[in-house]
Amino acid sequence: MDTKEKKCRELLSRNIKRFRDRLGLSQMDLALDLDISTTFLSDIELGKKWVSARTLARIAEALKIEVYELFKTETPAEDNGMKPVVQYLADVDDTIIKTLELSIRPTVEKAVARMRKYYEGQIAEGTGE
Repeated sequence: MDTKEKKCRELLSRNIKRFRDRLGLSQMDLALDLDISTTFLSDIELGKKWVSARTLARIAEALKIEVYELFKTETPAEDNGMKPVVQYLADVDDTIIKTLELSIRPTVEKAVARMRKYYEGQIAEGTGE
């Protein structure tokens, strides 16, 4: 396989994965939509197998994109101004997760301790302690 063919396969592979991820589809989900085996789709995504024009069209349709987008180089996030937004959203996610963890942890720990006491016979069912 020459360098140009290898780059073409890598680009197709990367884009199928990227668009599949955007739709929240697993390889199995997409393979079922396309009526192909998961192994074949995996081989396409690994650059081991090539596809017919018909299959390319079906992949694009399943991914809700145009065929040419399977071969289009993605613009890096920092080039289109998205990096700050993506970083902000990641920071917000982290903050929300930490806040939830801190607020829920005492309640969960108390419930686990109570269940442990109950199963060890230290408290009776339905009692306050």
